[in-house]
Amino acid sequence: MTHAPLEKPQPEPRSAYRVFRTIGTRWMDNDAYGHVNNVVYYSWFDTVVNAHLIEHGALDIQNGSTIGLVIETQCNYFSAIEFPQTVDAGLRVAHMGRSSVRYEVGLFVQGAPLTAAKGHFIHVYVDRQTRRPAQISDKLKQVLETLK
Repeated sequence: MTHAPLEKPQPEPRSAYRVFRTIGTRWMDNDAYGHVNNVVYYSWFDTVVNAHLIEHGALDIQNGSTIGLVIETQCNYFSAIEFPQTVDAGLRVAHMGRSSVRYEVGLFVQGAPLTAAKGHFIHVYVDRQTRRPAQISDKLKQVLETLK
């Protein structure tokens, strides 16, 4: 069985994203190689998505009846980010289903025109108690529509 060659991911411009959040790097983010360690990028993805949803009243992490569980995540790296740089994280929604959302995040060194890294993660919204998939609320849908 032969497989078609995969297209190599490419950096994207700022115009590919709907909203941005500024994130400061920290001394502890750098690894032994002198750049931000890959696990930090995933933390930024989580921060960008959840902060946006909380700020827009679409996610109540303490008392909401539904919560978002990450079921898949991925990142492509194009250029190094290092302390003490500042990052502009762009956010968009690529797909919204009945109970799931694919968020895509682009990380830009502040002032740079193209992503230093880009990735995605998928939330499945579930009932807080049963952990069974739950339909996305109307309020969450409204917020997600602005990110398409």
